[in-house]
Amino acid sequence: MIRAVLTGTGSALPVRRVSNAELAEQVDTSDEWIVERTGIRFRHIAGPDETTATLARDAASAAIAAAGLTPTDIDLIVLATATPDNTFPATATKVQAMLGIGDCVAFDVAAVCSGFLYAVQVADSMIRAGAHRRALVIGAETFSRLLDWQDRTTCVLFGDGAGAIVLEARDSAEDVADPAARGILATRLHADGRHNELLFVDGGPSTTGTVGKLRMKGREVFRHAVVNLAAVMEEALAAAGLPTEAVDWVVPHQANARILDATARKLSLPSEKVVMTVDQHANTSAASVPLALDQAVRDGRIRPGQIVVLEAMGGGFTWGAAVLRV
Repeated sequence: MIRAVLTGTGSALPVRRVSNAELAEQVDTSDEWIVERTGIRFRHIAGPDETTATLARDAASAAIAAAGLTPTDIDLIVLATATPDNTFPATATKVQAMLGIGDCVAFDVAAVCSGFLYAVQVADSMIRAGAHRRALVIGAETFSRLLDWQDRTTCVLFGDGAGAIVLEARDSAEDVADPAARGILATRLHADGRHNELLFVDGGPSTTGTVGKLRMKGREVFRHAVVNLAAVMEEALAAAGLPTEAVDWVVPHQANARILDATARKLSLPSEKVVMTVDQHANTSAASVPLALDQAVRDGRIRPGQIVVLEAMGGGFTWGAAVLRV
């Protein structure tokens, strides 16, 4: 048996930080309206020279350094994004080149806000299969390029950023047999394409030949999110053989503070165990979980040996959770 162990985290944000008050000068909204409904106070917006790939590169560099590695130690890159630099090639290959990594496996995963969880399971599976030893898993987005800045119901919700982790193989008999050993303990993923129309982008190469703009029916998304996230977290914990009480931290997708609060209540989890960064970053889609994870690791909240649950839900719908001992 082989376990994939988290050995480094990193994140990156665009230089420009936009407050609710600044947004209110451009669209019919207010700081009070946004905070009351979402908990969001700030978001970062990419400038002309900042792209999904450059943000991913910076987050990846920080994660590699935190793991005590060099870029050439990496033999697998899985990058989750809904906003690639180009239709092709994969943004992962651009990051590979930027980091100076030679021959390795590099590809993108598209599952919107759940993309990072999908990427984690893919990398975990490839490490467990013995195909790779050190994986760079990235969530990176420039969602500001998909927003309709006249639609106050969506443009206030999203921001840009990137987060990354390094997963390394551990395969000594002693490590694997120890129930307290570090590593990814369980992952669970789901999708239900019947709900495409509730959260989508109204463009694409094969349909309109345009990038399109994000469209969302917020009430319906909220209802599905609370039910699905609570269920998949319980499912992942059961697969790991752990009760809810064993969880030290939940690092959720940072979509809306009300969704995070409702999900925690449904699981009887105290709010003190939930890492929340949505007030500072807004919804950064596939980047939100690794961004929040990196912040909690670096400020000392998440410590070695603790049980952490990652969870997210996004357009599709797609949703998933991962349980790990850090």
